[in-house]
Amino acid sequence: MDFTGISYLAVVLAAVAGFAVGALWYGLLFGRAWMTALGKSREDLGGGARPFVTSIIANLVMAWLLAGLIGHIGPVDPVSGLITAFFVWLAFIATTMTVNYAFQGARPALLLIDAGHWLAVLLVMGLVIGLVGA
Repeated sequence: MDFTGISYLAVVLAAVAGFAVGALWYGLLFGRAWMTALGKSREDLGGGARPFVTSIIANLVMAWLLAGLIGHIGPVDPVSGLITAFFVWLAFIATTMTVNYAFQGARPALLLIDAGHWLAVLLVMGLVIGLVGA
């Protein structure tokens, strides 16, 4: 895969947008439901910067590779970005999470919330990359 033509502006914007989706998803939208499905409280989760730094780095890597994939597959436009993001989610994230959560005995609601988060993140990233350019 050729990464020489990637727009790093698109990558950074997509990563920031993905991080923002996570903040909304696990805060305002599904925070309480997620903690209930996880079986934990805010106090149990602790605090600190480590999870946020990890998330930012992971979002940057994900956006960079998604941009490379979108650019490699075809035209870089919003529709291609959304379609590629959906299929990446379906092929690699939804399937992996479903297997892992099944073996962990996790509640179905936790899988839906977490997998839905990654679908939303990838769709937003794909849209941003498609709009800005890979």
